Amino acid sequence: MATISKTTKYIEAVGRRKTSVARIRLQPSSKGSLSINEKTAEVYFPTKELRNKSTDLIEQYKEAGAFAITAHIKGGGISSQSEAFRQALARALVKADESLKPAIKKEGLLTRDAREKERRKFGLKKARKSPQWSKR
Repeated sequence: MATISKTTKYIEAVGRRKTSVARIRLQPSSKGSLSINEKTAEVYFPTKELRNKSTDLIEQYKEAGAFAITAHIKGGGISSQSEAFRQALARALVKADESLKPAIKKEGLLTRDAREKERRKFGLKKARKSPQWSKR
């Protein structure tokens, strides 16, 4: 694991998914803690599925347990926020320890998922759905 120099006190990374943006700071700590928007992960991500999706990297790579993780997440829904958090955490772990990059990259966690909702077009009900056609 890389040591943080005296000039920088933390490692910062950004993750994005749809319209959600997650900013993460990893600070060296003897006991690992996790706070998201000043709440615990159990409170912020209410379902077990969202919690596992976002925090599985912490259990997978024990280096993450040596950090106090603080995150600020805004925009989008709770599911896209958990995926943005996961990408930001992956990027921060790679900054902390470059040797983790091949394993994390193989899982596809460093790549931004750029799929976003298509805008609604004039004359249509949704992005591509047209009004019901009537013969008479």
